[in-house]
Amino acid sequence: MTAEAADATATTGPVHIVGTGLLGTSIALALTARDVPVTLTDTSPSALALSRDLGGGSIATAADPEPALVVVAVPPDVTADLVAAQLRARPHAVVTDVASVKGIILTELTEMAAADPGLDLTRYVGSHPMAGRERSGAGAASADLFLGRPWVVAAHEQSAAAAVLAVRTLAVDLGAAVATMAPAEHDDAVAAVSHLPQLMSSLTAAQLVDTPDSALALAGQGLRDVTRVAASDPRLWSAILTGNAAAVLDLLRGVRTGLDELIAALTAAAEDGPLAPGAVAGLAAVIGAGNEGVAKVPGKHGGTRKRYAEVSVLVPDEPGELGRLFSEVGEIGVNIEDFQMEHSPKQKVGMAIVSVMPTAAARLEAALEERNWRVVAQ
Repeated sequence: MTAEAADATATTGPVHIVGTGLLGTSIALALTARDVPVTLTDTSPSALALSRDLGGGSIATAADPEPALVVVAVPPDVTADLVAAQLRARPHAVVTDVASVKGIILTELTEMAAADPGLDLTRYVGSHPMAGRERSGAGAASADLFLGRPWVVAAHEQSAAAAVLAVRTLAVDLGAAVATMAPAEHDDAVAAVSHLPQLMSSLTAAQLVDTPDSALALAGQGLRDVTRVAASDPRLWSAILTGNAAAVLDLLRGVRTGLDELIAALTAAAEDGPLAPGAVAGLAAVIGAGNEGVAKVPGKHGGTRKRYAEVSVLVPDEPGELGRLFSEVGEIGVNIEDFQMEHSPKQKVGMAIVSVMPTAAARLEAALEERNWRVVAQ
């Protein structure tokens, strides 16, 4: 930690974190690394102790000073109750949560405030860092988890300006890129970019349960890409999806329409042959619509997605070889815009797919071959 980094921290604390899982502990680690005082609490004594032992802060006691900011980092189905409890217990603190849904939490809090006029929602600002991993818990936490990632600040109509500023400041201090959205807008957005992909991945992976091992031995990187997030926590995702059910349902109905079109086209091909009327056109329409969707995904620096050339290189499955490839690409003077690594089962090599600007591809291929790398022709 440099003095410049510590001086740049605007969140002075103390910060109290409720929930010491992946997000809560990652926030704690990032703050303590910047010398911000952090206290921790969790219903699980072992999770709490692990977060503390990793350097996330100290376990909260009654003697602790009043926190300036409280971060509630628990599953969505219990978030509202804990936010309300913290607002009541910490009368001067700003309270935020980092749950994956925002609308239902605000609705629940609003209903609580209607029954309890003393519940001060002006100090509450919902937020959501768009960062995570397939693994959960404090053991998977990292102080760098939020670097360069979007962090949605979803204030509501009653949120005080000072409270919004405190949450924005926290996100910036942790290296995130702040995005401002209304709670409902946030929920619609994450349904499309996070919740639906999770379900599609899980549905695809579920079809592999009865797939023979001989077939799975043929799996390439495409299957791994599609099923990567299927390893996520079922209990957490059940709470997320039920909390955003309406938005996810709208998207699933669209998927069902696409599936019906696919089934109709494939049924025609299965019954009347591959040239059956409508079969090819139906399949091409679905794949083509996917092309249009992919083209809308922003590029690595935002904005319109750029087209890169791919240089494929065989890399021996030995320590240091991938690092050597990266180093030599740098020595050649070519910037790696994107990267994929494909492995073939039981093979001693992997294929590194290096995406570069089209004008640099031929030069990179020639230079790598001169350095005895095996470049696979496209």
